[in-house]
Amino acid sequence: MKRFALITATIMPMLGFLSAQSINPACAPKSGLTLKGSPSCSCDSTTGTVTCSQFQICGVGNFDADVALSSQYSATVTCTNNGGQVVEVKTHEVNQNVGEPATQIKNGCLLVPEQQTVAPTTPQLLAAATCPNGNWTPKIKEGTTATLDGFTYTVTFDGLSGCPYITINSCS
Repeated sequence: MKRFALITATIMPMLGFLSAQSINPACAPKSGLTLKGSPSCSCDSTTGTVTCSQFQICGVGNFDADVALSSQYSATVTCTNNGGQVVEVKTHEVNQNVGEPATQIKNGCLLVPEQQTVAPTTPQLLAAATCPNGNWTPKIKEGTTATLDGFTYTVTFDGLSGCPYITINSCS
């Protein structure tokens, strides 16, 4: 069993992260919905990009939905004071959020558009870093980049706020 876990832990970063998906029928506007295509998200561990695929939910009638993707990133930052003393700090998480309403319905099928987040820029990461005080200068630690810590993707039907029909998360 340990060998399987070690092989899995070694291979998963090469393939991209796996995602956990749940569908909550209690959060559907009506029963008997079907999916055309497969709701899925892929994570590129090299670039930090999270991409959630386009698919359709059929049998919705005229119900629209909200689609949201929120990805969390961090980076290792060093802070240097005027005397040259260096301390290493971890940035607070930086969230990258995208979302849009899914309103395109044809023959009772709602088109759920692709969503994608990208890793934050260096200025965004530095702005999230906390140095001991304003006399310290933050800098991304040499040889490091933003790390994707996780994401949450949801599809929530209008009128059912706080009750996502589809949830996909977990990049680790």
